[in-house]
Amino acid sequence: MAGLLGKKLGQTHIFDDEGNMVHVTVIEAGPCSVLTVKDKSVQVGFGEVKEKKVKKPVAGYFKKLNVPLRKIIREVPREKDREYKVGEELKVDIFKIGDKVDVTGTSKGKGFQGGVKRWHWAGGGQTRGSTSHRRVGSIGSTTSPGRVLKGHHLPGHMGNRRVTAQNLKVVKIDAENNLLLVKGAVPGHNENFVMVRNARKQRIVKDRPKVEEKKKKK
Repeated sequence: MAGLLGKKLGQTHIFDDEGNMVHVTVIEAGPCSVLTVKDKSVQVGFGEVKEKKVKKPVAGYFKKLNVPLRKIIREVPREKDREYKVGEELKVDIFKIGDKVDVTGTSKGKGFQGGVKRWHWAGGGQTRGSTSHRRVGSIGSTTSPGRVLKGHHLPGHMGNRRVTAQNLKVVKIDAENNLLLVKGAVPGHNENFVMVRNARKQRIVKDRPKVEEKKKKK
């Protein structure tokens, strides 16, 4: 396992070696300063910040470690065979092109939404006589069980939650500018803080038999 803190910069597209257009998300991954080394994780800091914007206990913590102030402090998985030192910087080169990564961020907040948008309800009748196009309607039951079941899909707050996009492929790495380009979408708005880690549930894609081989078997 390996991980980095970063910031989502936006989406764009690039062309691969075969000339196919690939939609990617650009992430500024690192550099992250190592603050504390633990058995299974490493505490790192990311993002420059002025001293006046940091509380005194936090500023004293960084001063004791002799590490520049960082805006965000989190723990990320560490590689088993690698030795870490307090103060060293982890950069985007810990990943390679073709790696599968999990990107965790906070999804966009959409406020209070109805059931049609939040849970994709079909809605009521759309004819002129209908008075229930997008309403909730009846949600209870009769004598058994005689109550609304827990977890029923209803209108409410939507978004602004911790979301992880799994198995995103690393398409390109710009080590000079600390940029990581991954195929697909990443949760959150632009300039949103994200955590990038090696994928925990990598999909194993088996080679499918060719059409000619299928015909021979028949």
